Amino acid sequence: MPLKRRESGLKAVLVIGDGMADRPVKELDWKTPLEAAHKPSLNQIAKTGISGIMDPVSPGLPPGSDTATLALLGYDALKVYSGRGAFEAIGSGIEVLPGDVAFRCNFATVNKNLVVLDRRAGRIANKDASKLAESIQKIKLEKLLDSEFLFKNTIQHRAVLIIRKPGLSIAVSDFDPGNVGEKVSDVKPLENTSEAKLTAKIVNELMQEFHKNLKEHPVNKERVKCGLPPANMILCRGAGTVPNIKPLSQMYGISTACIGATPLVRGVCKAAGMKLIDVKGATGTPQTDFMAKTKATIQALKTHDFVFLHVKAPDVASHDGNIKQKVELIEKIDRMLGYLLGNIDVDSTYLAVTADHTTSLVTRSHEGDPVPIAITGPYIRRDDVEEFNERKCAKGGLNRIKSMDLMYILMNLLGKTKKFGA
Repeated sequence: MPLKRRESGLKAVLVIGDGMADRPVKELDWKTPLEAAHKPSLNQIAKTGISGIMDPVSPGLPPGSDTATLALLGYDALKVYSGRGAFEAIGSGIEVLPGDVAFRCNFATVNKNLVVLDRRAGRIANKDASKLAESIQKIKLEKLLDSEFLFKNTIQHRAVLIIRKPGLSIAVSDFDPGNVGEKVSDVKPLENTSEAKLTAKIVNELMQEFHKNLKEHPVNKERVKCGLPPANMILCRGAGTVPNIKPLSQMYGISTACIGATPLVRGVCKAAGMKLIDVKGATGTPQTDFMAKTKATIQALKTHDFVFLHVKAPDVASHDGNIKQKVELIEKIDRMLGYLLGNIDVDSTYLAVTADHTTSLVTRSHEGDPVPIAITGPYIRRDDVEEFNERKCAKGGLNRIKSMDLMYILMNLLGKTKKFGA
């Protein structure tokens, strides 16, 4: 009896180790963290599946986590991307209305000359950040040209700013200089329009008032007494609006869920029409509850065709230049995957593992290098790859693909794609 084209009950899980891919590191005898880590489960996925390497957006182009996640979900980020801020906002549970302009923000430390000393204010704790955010939100500005603003902290140093007023524009520069040792600069219009000029003026006034409020706040005075960097400045960047993209459910006829704590990733998934599942203990930090996220994934598979599981932790370690921690976090992800493999129906479930981008421990930045990808599951054309890492996966049967190809590959395996042509 011939096999049917469309199997019933097939499901897929896509696991993202944020920033997990890397370059060889001298301290690891010129191995990457993935090559140095003990990872039997990741290797099992590679050994029983098909592997390759993947360009997040385009070869050599360092992606943001927003554009990388859009691409992983099958969208052409070069066409649909409309700025990062709105993703952060909707992923934090904040409604972004048409015409709003949203910014991604950091609590940061600056000196008296407004030179950035720490872009994350020592990765300020949520408790302190919440108190500071509450104070900022109470600021009353009569001269803000009849506009409204909403400011909310999310995880550690991260926050969201929304400006609401008719006639705004996302065509403005960042207030965040992007590097320690550089002075904050005024937001500038990127287009010669009244909307862009108005938006830049409002943001600059807000940043000045936020700084005045923060530098005198009791929380920061106490932080200085304790030898901690004060969170005395807000750095905003990534002006954006919610993109008009077609939900995955309409594109493929599937039910989808996202398990992740990072507001940015949750925001992208929400824009894609995915159900956001909250997990107790999921923090978006290296201290996240890996097992709780895994168990939530297994539970979500009972009612959803496709589950997107995101783990932020390796990216945090890379941005901090913490080699030992990054290797340890990869090993925690491996144990998480081991539990997942032991508790899903491998005869009806595809499991794909990859990174959204390369984050270098040396540069502490996102890089444009390709990332490893492996897929295991029923009817997979196995290749000869037996280890999951950047160099071994490059020899696999998937060859070199783009991230936006991955969703089509998974949906084809699920029997959810349509024939192109006659």
